[in-house]
Amino acid sequence: MMRIKTPRNARVKRELQKLAPKLVETAKKTLILHGTKTSHVLNSLLTEIYHLKKENSVKYSRKNDKVRPFESGGEASLEFFSLKTDCSLFVYGSHSKKRPNNLVLGRTYDHHIYDLVELGIENFKSMQSFSYDKKFAPQMGSKPFFAFIGEAFETVDELKHLKEVLLDLFRGEVITNLNLAGLDRVYVCTALSANKILFSHCAMRLKKSGTSVPKMELIEVGPSMDMVVRRHRNPDDSLRREAMKTPHELIKKKEKNVVKDAVQGKLGKIYMPDQQVGVVPLANKAKGVKRERREAKMKGEGHKHSPKKQKQDINADE
Repeated sequence: MMRIKTPRNARVKRELQKLAPKLVETAKKTLILHGTKTSHVLNSLLTEIYHLKKENSVKYSRKNDKVRPFESGGEASLEFFSLKTDCSLFVYGSHSKKRPNNLVLGRTYDHHIYDLVELGIENFKSMQSFSYDKKFAPQMGSKPFFAFIGEAFETVDELKHLKEVLLDLFRGEVITNLNLAGLDRVYVCTALSANKILFSHCAMRLKKSGTSVPKMELIEVGPSMDMVVRRHRNPDDSLRREAMKTPHELIKKKEKNVVKDAVQGKLGKIYMPDQQVGVVPLANKAKGVKRERREAKMKGEGHKHSPKKQKQDINADE
C-alpha cells in the first residue's frame, strides 16, 4: 500500500506549493549538464548559455557518466535531476570521436522526457571574440526577438522541431504586455540546408526614424555557431495530448453572435424582430391627419362635441 506523507511545518508546505501545477506557469527553468567527456568548445558554449539564462537556469559542473538521453535506461538520471531542480528544459553536452561537439536539447513533461534534438556544433564563436560598445550589450532578463529565416523551418520536420525547442529555451517568461524600450536583443536563425542552420545572437540599437516606430540596427554580440541536426525524437501522441490539455478554468466561453477579425477587430450581430410598420402608431400627429380631420368635420362626419355648460350665478337666482 502506498504511503502518503504530509508536510510537517509551514515552510515545507510552501515549498511543495511552489512545485505544484499552476493555471499560469512561471518561466521554465533550464538544467545544464556535462557528459563524460566534453571539449573546450562545448565548455564555452554551455557557460554562455548559462549566462544568457542565468535567472532561470541551473548548471552542474561535474561529469555525468550515466546520462544518455537517446538510450533506454540512460534517461533515469536525467529525470531525477529534472525532478530535483524542478527544471523542464535541459541542455546536455558531450564529445566523442563518433559525435564530436555534441549538444542535446530536450524538454520534459511531469519530469519525464518529452522530446529530444541532437545537434552538432560547428564554427563556434564566443562572446569574447566580438568587439562592440558595451553600453549596447543586452540587459539580463530582457525579452528577445526571434527571426527564423528560410522556408525549411515550415517544411522540414527536423527544423520545425528545432524551432519549437529553441523558442522554449530562450523566450523566458510568457507575458501579455511589453515595453518597446525593453527590447534589446534578437536571436537570428537562418536555414542553410535541410539539416543545418546558422544561429547568431545580436543586440538591437534603436535610432530615430521621424515616425513613431524607431529604426533598428543589429550589432552581433555572440555566441554564433552552425547547428547540424543529427537526431531528433518527437513526443508520443498520447503524451502530447496530455501535455497540450487546457484546464477548464482557462477555457473561454464562446460568445454568441461575436466574431473576431484580425483587421476589423471584434464584430457582433444584432437580431431584430420583424417590424410591422403599418400597424405601429405614430408618435406625433402629422399635419395631413389634422387636415383630414377638419375636412371630415366640415362634412359632418366628425365627432360632435357636447356644448359646454354655462356657469350660474347663485347670488342672482336668490
